[in-house]
Amino acid sequence: MGQSVIVMGMVLTAMPISEYDKRITILTKERGKITAFARGARRPGSQLLAATNPFVFGEFELYEGRSSYNLLKANIRDYFRELVNDLDAAYLGFYFMEFAEYYCQENNDEKEMLKLLYQSLRALEKTSIPKELVRLIFELKAITINGEGPSVFSCMECHTGEELSIFSVKRGGIFCSRCGQKVPGMRILDSTRYTLQYIISTPVEKLYSFTVSAEVLEELKRIMKEYMACYVHHDFKSLQIFG
Repeated sequence: MGQSVIVMGMVLTAMPISEYDKRITILTKERGKITAFARGARRPGSQLLAATNPFVFGEFELYEGRSSYNLLKANIRDYFRELVNDLDAAYLGFYFMEFAEYYCQENNDEKEMLKLLYQSLRALEKTSIPKELVRLIFELKAITINGEGPSVFSCMECHTGEELSIFSVKRGGIFCSRCGQKVPGMRILDSTRYTLQYIISTPVEKLYSFTVSAEVLEELKRIMKEYMACYVHHDFKSLQIFG
């Protein structure tokens, strides 16, 4: 017998099916990533019309059948409508959604990724933080949540916490200036290292509370571009537009 369940989550993707229905993917606090059918959601005047679009965050009442969910009602807390007015922010938002859709799994604990998505979309709506920095923070925190983040708090060779200045993408972390002579890597500023450490260790709710210099931003961009290419083996379609 099926039953009604209520979950908190965010719509990652929405796809039209048949003439009036939609199939949506929701990242939920309680059940990880799930797929649900929204019957009649494309009909003019449907109560589900606005609740079945990407970025929508709120409570969703679902009928749980044997092999699928059906969306019954939704109590939406945030539509993130400000993103629509800024194309760069919207493209990045879709990238974040696609990233989560790729990484997250059904019946897995995805609470941290859901929080990261929500806070990242809020950061995109602000003008106080450069969008490039929002993207870098999201990428580093997302791969850290998924257990693939770099080791940046001590030398990966001798384990000292001093003179950590060489970052090696291939080795997946940082080295002191002495041990770094033996590994392929790039020399980074102390400020860049502090930023990496802050992003990795700070709770999601406090992530988007700083900015960096242009020099640090460029080093972060280089690190994350190479790190993502090395460890995230997926071609995100959203980035074909944003670059």
